[in-house]
Amino acid sequence: MGLADLGRIDEVIHGRMRLGIMVYLADTETADFTELKTVLEATQGNLSVHLKKLAEAGYVSIDKSFRDNKPLTEVTITEKGRIAFAAYLEALGSLIGGAG
Repeated sequence: MGLADLGRIDEVIHGRMRLGIMVYLADTETADFTELKTVLEATQGNLSVHLKKLAEAGYVSIDKSFRDNKPLTEVTITEKGRIAFAAYLEALGSLIGGAG
């Protein structure tokens, strides 16, 4: 193991903001945009960019609708996202375990 596991680190997930999104959604399954923005202390633009990247990879789905005549954006982790996140954590664990 060790440095060979570095190649298994998913670059889509590895960024600080995207990792935060995945960690949060792995626990909650679905969150609205405002909730994610608050929890991650992100700007609207920054969060949007990172959600788009995760959605393009198929790791999250984004559903836009209206609630009480206000726009509502809900983000849900997909099965593909759960699998990728589990693989990411396994690779990171192997990398860290191999460093000792």
